[in-house]
Parts: sequence; C-alpha cells; structure tokens
Amino acid sequence: MLLSVPLAMAADVEAGRSKSQVCAACHGADGNASLPGVPSLAAQPAMHTFLQLVQFRAKRRGDAQMSPFSEKLSDGDMRDIAAYYAAQKARPAEIQVDQAKAALGARLAQSHFCGSCHMPDMSGQNQIPRLAGQNYEYLVKQLRRLKSGARRDIDGTMASAAQALSEQDIENVSHFLSGLK
Repeated sequence: MLLSVPLAMAADVEAGRSKSQVCAACHGADGNASLPGVPSLAAQPAMHTFLQLVQFRAKRRGDAQMSPFSEKLSDGDMRDIAAYYAAQKARPAEIQVDQAKAALGARLAQSHFCGSCHMPDMSGQNQIPRLAGQNYEYLVKQLRRLKSGARRDIDGTMASAAQALSEQDIENVSHFLSGLK
C-alpha cells in the first residue's frame, strides 16, 4: 500500500488523458476496450497499470503493439497514464455469459481464493488487476499463457495458480469474471 501513495501523488490525471490518446485505438477512449482480446484499463488500480507498462518496457512482457509503445514512455508518463485509467469508470464487458459456466467459474474462483488478492468483488488492489467485467477473450488468453509459461508474472503467484486449471476451468472462470459488473 505504501507504493500506491507516492504513485498517486506523483501522477497527473489530465496529463494522462492526453498521453493515453494513442491507447484509445485498442483500449477505448475511456479505457473500456471493445476489441476482442484487448483488456479494459478503466478502473484498473494505477499501480497495476504502471507495473504492466514497466514490464512491457523492460521486455518482461511481450506484445507486438505494447512493447514498442512502452519503450518510449518515461516513468512519469506511465504514472500519468495509469492514474488516468484508474480514474475512469469501468463498463461491463460485452459478452453473452454462459450462466452455467459462470456458476462453475464462481465456485472455482472461491475454491482457489481469487478474492484474497483480487478482492472479493474482483475489483483489484494495488498491483493486483481488476478482473470484474474484463474482456472474456483476454482473460482466457492470459490464463492460458500463464499456465503454459508463455507469460510471466512478477512473483509467479498467477503462473502457479493457473497450473491447477484445466482448459474448461479457464473458460468457466473467464465467463464468471467477465460477467461481473
């Protein structure tokens, strides 16, 4: 929690609005992405977005669009962009949730204690992302990548958690999470 205070104090939301204009093509003008497989950044904890940008810049995460973009950002730019998106209101994901899969996914999320890090309402905190209402395709892709080792996370917690998930589990929990308001 101590890191989030300096991050928020040093950030300029209005500067972040301006700096994030290039992000709008994929993530939406207000951070609510409508493209399949693209994460929504609206209402993400600022520290989470900041650290993801740092990981892209440091090449600890790779993406054809994000890696080149993040290389040009200073820490201050990243803080401003993160603060801007944190201040935006998240809209529900555009998905027809399979209620049976979502019910199974809810049980999985509970049995794997997802709410202990992501918060009981899956809104995220500090460096932990908001999963509630996130893009279904993005969730599936990232869980698969964490399970396979193609994506690393900062401390290995999510990679370890994903190991226990079957393909059906990944789909079920993604239906549950993307359907949350």
